[in-house]
Amino acid sequence: MPCSETYHHAARIEAALTTGEAARSPIAASWSRSARMHGLDPGAGRKTPRLTEGELAALRAGMEPTIRAAAPTMDRLFRAVGGLGTCVVLTDRDGVPVDRRGNPGEDDDFARAGLWTGTIWSERAAGTNGIGTCIVERRPLTILRDQHFMAAHTGLSCSSAPIHDAEGQLTAVLDVSSASAACSEAVMQLVAHSVTEAARRIEGDLFRTAFPQARLLVVPGTERGAGALLAVDADELVIGATRAARLHLGLSGDLRRAPRPAADLLGLESHGTLEGGERAVIARALARAQGNASAAARSLGISRATFHRKVATRH
Repeated sequence: MPCSETYHHAARIEAALTTGEAARSPIAASWSRSARMHGLDPGAGRKTPRLTEGELAALRAGMEPTIRAAAPTMDRLFRAVGGLGTCVVLTDRDGVPVDRRGNPGEDDDFARAGLWTGTIWSERAAGTNGIGTCIVERRPLTILRDQHFMAAHTGLSCSSAPIHDAEGQLTAVLDVSSASAACSEAVMQLVAHSVTEAARRIEGDLFRTAFPQARLLVVPGTERGAGALLAVDADELVIGATRAARLHLGLSGDLRRAPRPAADLLGLESHGTLEGGERAVIARALARAQGNASAAARSLGISRATFHRKVATRH
């Protein structure tokens, strides 16, 4: 960026911080953190900090399940947006890209911008940017060119969304960035929608992998695309919940260690007595046996006479 443009960019940020704009604007609030908390200079030349090859290899190994789960969705997302001069990036929880998709003809542009595997895009290291600010604010967001804190990054437009693990904790960030001046704000808003949907899809895939034997329920009252899922075991206890489900239902803590009755969480009628529970077991056995009492009795490990006696007591 020419010196005059760098100067004007830095002056605009300084003006925003001295006029109290940080109290009204999320972007200016991030600028304030960048300058006052992290001591960054928006006009300073910056070489993007980078992990060593060994450090990156270790990081990728630790994130292998997440990288594997995200790969199909990243492929689909890149097929949808790659023609817009963008790359797709998956980072760890600290803002280090561990996987990416890009067009070979544009790789040099992104490498020069520092948007490459192993670089560090935390807000502490890079100031206001899609990846780092998404991590701080824990929400999907788009940072357009001159909204970046560092003048060196104003050639980028970035849309990012957080990805949470099966315990509802931040585990990664999905980002789509463009280094093209032709990529307009309107286009990036469309990209942002795709990024958020893709991040929720990855969360769902991670959740299913974590609870392979559980029954998954979509929380009533939420949009299916919001990713509000519960994992329910054979005893109708909730043993897992995605972040969206936790926020909607006010859940916290380790649900594997302290499961919650699904009926209680969802406001459903349930059998609160042993007798009621036995009736439900008998009804399910009959349904599975398509009304065949002998087959239902065998499935429950009781005699046909005992089964008929229990059925009789239901009425």
